[in-house]
Amino acid sequence: MTDQLAFDLPFRTGLGRGDFFVSATNSQALAALDAWRDWPNGKMVLTGPPASGKTHLAHVWADMSGAVLVASASLAQADLPAIAQARAVVVEDCEALPRHPGAQDAMFHLHNMLAAKRAPLLMTAASAPRDWGLTLPDLASRVQAASLTRLDTPDDALLAAVLVKLFSDRQISVNPALVVYLLPRMERSFDAARALVAKLDAAALARGRPVSRALAATVLDNR
Repeated sequence: MTDQLAFDLPFRTGLGRGDFFVSATNSQALAALDAWRDWPNGKMVLTGPPASGKTHLAHVWADMSGAVLVASASLAQADLPAIAQARAVVVEDCEALPRHPGAQDAMFHLHNMLAAKRAPLLMTAASAPRDWGLTLPDLASRVQAASLTRLDTPDDALLAAVLVKLFSDRQISVNPALVVYLLPRMERSFDAARALVAKLDAAALARGRPVSRALAATVLDNR
């Protein structure tokens, strides 16, 4: 983080995955994942809108727990016994299970394998299990019995910290006032922050100018 941009915001390192910034929108979910050894029935569902940080937090938890990560869309073709040998498992984008033939059956079997050895299971999704549209009743009852925690849309403090880090990663020094200017004018997601910083960097290079409020206004107007 640059010396120019100092935000009084707590953070923790994601064990090789960069800084995971803590704010009011993700602190409860982070605390729930920190307590994974105490999950009822050894399973948890992490929900949140697209680009709210679910994958980032899932990787943070995987580093803590020794979990392997697998996409729900690939379960039907996956080697389930091999996956179940892991200390813990993350299945991402579980709301997509009904859209992939065989995925619900595979998830059901993986769930039971992990439960038999008492290995923790983290499932990520945009919504709660009751809204996934599951058609396999035995699977639906099992995942709906899992505890639930949620990431909310990033707040100003979290988005500011992310913007600072994204600029710093590109070795761009900007005035803190620029971050304040961007916050109310950008889509409130991490993907949007990454895209905006990339556009500002490209525009600055193309014009041979530093990243400034005037340049940001031009880029925002041209979106």
